[in-house]
Amino acid sequence: MDRSLLDRIDSKRDALVRIPDSNAALRRIKKEAYFLHIYHTCGIEGNTLTLSQTRSIVETKMAVAGKSLMEHNEILGLDAALSYLNSTLVKRIGAITELDILEIHKRVMGFVDPTEAGVYRNTQVFVGGHVPPPPFEVPELVEEFVEWLNSEEALQLHPIKFAALVHYKLVYIHPFTDGNGRTSRLLMNLILMQAGYPPVIIRKQDRHLYYDYLETANEGDIRPFIRFIAESTERTLNVYLYSSTEGGNHPALQSHDDLTALTVEV
Repeated sequence: MDRSLLDRIDSKRDALVRIPDSNAALRRIKKEAYFLHIYHTCGIEGNTLTLSQTRSIVETKMAVAGKSLMEHNEILGLDAALSYLNSTLVKRIGAITELDILEIHKRVMGFVDPTEAGVYRNTQVFVGGHVPPPPFEVPELVEEFVEWLNSEEALQLHPIKFAALVHYKLVYIHPFTDGNGRTSRLLMNLILMQAGYPPVIIRKQDRHLYYDYLETANEGDIRPFIRFIAESTERTLNVYLYSSTEGGNHPALQSHDDLTALTVEV
């Protein structure tokens, strides 16, 4: 990982932290980003609801004509899980536990498949070319994962590297029948939010890159995936800074000339 990239991202995070919570534009982009996060992370899994439909379901709990019950329930589950992160886990002091992971998954899948929500899989699954560990190994692997997650070694990593590794390690174990990607991205964002970053939006139009980098990581090279998460973090920060500043003219953006990174395509 290029140290200058991480330094640039950290400077943007610090600039965002300095914007007061009372800033009306910041409050607006936080609200909009909430819907964007749900829209994109469900879209990565194949959900076809538009951003406006996603927002309508979250705000009104009303059904959208012509869309499946499953797609509605995926949106409601992500809303419940993200709300749980914001209200319970982000500001909490102390270690992340196995129960926290199960509680996140319980909310992700609570509307989709209540019987599987917050429960480890008991069958073998196959994810493209990746064959996750057999189900009888899952509880012990998650226990080892949580131990690493709270270790001094892990906590000394740069937050972006740490968050990317957390995402990859959990999705590699694939502890659940469904909802592993959404749970892993939420856990990744919990790490980043606790370090002062906004919840990172991985755009659904980047899903092929996202899956390609995960496959590369499975083959032994995690670096492209970490860089991808870093770039997604910077893009999200750019959106916040651009939207929170009059005219979009925040000093922290002056050194970044890729103006396409200032928008989250929907």
